[in-house]
Amino acid sequence: MPPALNTSSAPFWAPAPGARGYVPIRDYAAIGDGRTVALVARDGSIDWLCLPELDSASVFAAALDADHGGRFALEPEIEAHVKRHYLPDTNVLETTFTTGRGVVRVTDAMALPDAELGPTRELIRRVDGLRGQVPMRWRITPAFGYGARAPRLESRRGTPVATHGPDALAVCSWDAGEAHIEDEAIFGRFEAREGSSALIALCAAHQEPLVFPRRKDVEARLEATSRYWRRWAEQRAYDGPWREAVIRSALALKLLVHAPSGAIAAAASASLPEEIGGERNWDYRFCWVRDSAFTLGALLELGCPGEAEAFFWWLLHASQLTHPRLQVLYRLNGGERAPERTLELHGYRGSRPVRVGNDAAAQTQLDIYGDLLQTALVYTQAGGRLDRETGKRLAGNADLVCRIWREPDSGIWEVRRESGHFTHSKMMCWVALDRALRLAEAGHLPHDRESTWRRERKAIRDFIETRCWSDRLGSYTREAGSEELDASLLLGVLLGYDAGEPERPAATVEAIRRELGSGPLLSRYSGEDGLRGGEGAFLCCSFWLADALARIGRRDEAIALMDELVSLANDVGLFAEEIDPVTHEFLGNTPQGLVHLALITAAVSISNANPA
Repeated sequence: MPPALNTSSAPFWAPAPGARGYVPIRDYAAIGDGRTVALVARDGSIDWLCLPELDSASVFAAALDADHGGRFALEPEIEAHVKRHYLPDTNVLETTFTTGRGVVRVTDAMALPDAELGPTRELIRRVDGLRGQVPMRWRITPAFGYGARAPRLESRRGTPVATHGPDALAVCSWDAGEAHIEDEAIFGRFEAREGSSALIALCAAHQEPLVFPRRKDVEARLEATSRYWRRWAEQRAYDGPWREAVIRSALALKLLVHAPSGAIAAAASASLPEEIGGERNWDYRFCWVRDSAFTLGALLELGCPGEAEAFFWWLLHASQLTHPRLQVLYRLNGGERAPERTLELHGYRGSRPVRVGNDAAAQTQLDIYGDLLQTALVYTQAGGRLDRETGKRLAGNADLVCRIWREPDSGIWEVRRESGHFTHSKMMCWVALDRALRLAEAGHLPHDRESTWRRERKAIRDFIETRCWSDRLGSYTREAGSEELDASLLLGVLLGYDAGEPERPAATVEAIRRELGSGPLLSRYSGEDGLRGGEGAFLCCSFWLADALARIGRRDEAIALMDELVSLANDVGLFAEEIDPVTHEFLGNTPQGLVHLALITAAVSISNANPA
């Protein structure tokens, strides 16, 4: 039975609100269950968790507001040295605290559902005493609705419960000390002795009955979760260089898969800043069409046919809602609306505004049509079949490209200034029509539009070759008629854009490395984007560079660059969106799916490249 609840007014651990402050973004590890993801700091605090889904409102958001966001702290009461790792080939995190009085290990996981009646969502934290005696403390401060809704705290059958509206959290604990309630917190204290094992399960419900599990069932789900992850990782097909980093990237991507729909979120978090104190704070908990081709290709390379099949048909279903036009991003349930709003949170280290939702959903981005048609080609080349109606729909997307490719757009990086004629967007329109022709030749799309697609494909290439090349830079440019560069032009090499002059792609790779590079890292672009301030180096671009070097025959350089980039991961092998090129501190949302996708595809390209 759970311990009795103590509601006395004399707390034994009540640090001042916000006394801990913010931890580096690099310090976050991730755990998840295929529906949501929690971010766990090195000091044992869970600073981000949205319930019941990844794109729901948060119950813990200390990463965005140390004072009011809410967290689940669990740590020794005395100074400790911290070391952590994932259990091999799993998304189960182990953190070891070594103190002057002993050693304790915390195991964190979000339980995967089983056939038994269990909580809707279940976060499990086990504390094992390894040596000596270590005083431990834990404190849970739920903050529903991104910190806007104070919880009601009460006892139900001796178990602390926090509720607000349709949401409820039960704090079930065993051998973790007496549970106390005061103000808006649930907390406890205990001593971890050698051989002891304490357990805390945070059990959530949303518009459903709240389940109070038994200890043995919680422990069984923790072990079953570890076994599932190990089996899944063992089945991955990749056995090339940097395998450990590739498998960790695969596990990170699996965390971002929304199991009920098959969609894959771009990142687990929202509004972590691309510049400390800046305004570039975005919500990435949606599925971007631009990531689709890389996603499907990576899943297939890794031997994940089930995930690849689910994702491809989710994408086709979601895009049907706006056919023949595509939306830049879709909600994880396939919905098309993601209105952007600002929260009343302080922001990570004062980085405001704090945004949820993303107005990029309403932008025009022409590149996504190339991403969709490339995804369809990858799917069919892997043995997938398109029915007649799907073929007609994809042909309709290609027809639309013929009509709109001459229009300006906001580009892959979703600039918040007036639209432009971005070279990458035009290249991806070329890719869209090229893939439509290849799909038609293979019998997957109707043949009656081929002459139009072929004519417009040539017109797009003529536009790129005459208006988007700079003799001065020796490179394709960011926009037609400009003298700026953009790392997204590397995708022309990765996707096989057929340049008018064959030396131009390799020259562009060299120019981007020269002009946008800082050591192994690349900035996204030069020039204005409609926002104040700057940002870090965009990590996916650096992996694209390694990939492109391998594809243009510079394999040794690609290997050297890849070695440098892989070493920049945090202590558990994860990457955020960006990195400071000087300090190597992480910036932006984490873990970032596109970065891990780029790592996987670069590793595969280098593995497949012929030695120079």
